Amino acid sequence: MDNGHEAYEYYRRGHELLKSRDFRAASIAFERAKRLEPNKGSIREALGRAYLSARAYRRAAEEFAAAVELAPTDHYAHFGLGRSLERLGDHTAARRHYTLARCFGSTLV
Repeated sequence: MDNGHEAYEYYRRGHELLKSRDFRAASIAFERAKRLEPNKGSIREALGRAYLSARAYRRAAEEFAAAVELAPTDHYAHFGLGRSLERLGDHTAARRHYTLARCFGSTLV
């Protein structure tokens, strides 16, 4: 199986686990996808979601920041980064990313 196909299977499995609220298992699946495709913003964003839901805020912020770097106009990545930073107590940086999320079309904030 090629890396892209294998990464997609891990990514798909991670989403199934997110839906079932098994956030730690989802993060493992997304980490495996990330190892195969580290420059895929969708994988990094999904991994950030899993970490955020698992209350691993520092790791969530790292993954959302990587997603923002890969896709600077990704409103959900900005929103997730804002939420992670807020949970870490950095309210100034969080507000900046919430604002960017709104600017890029999000109705999340």
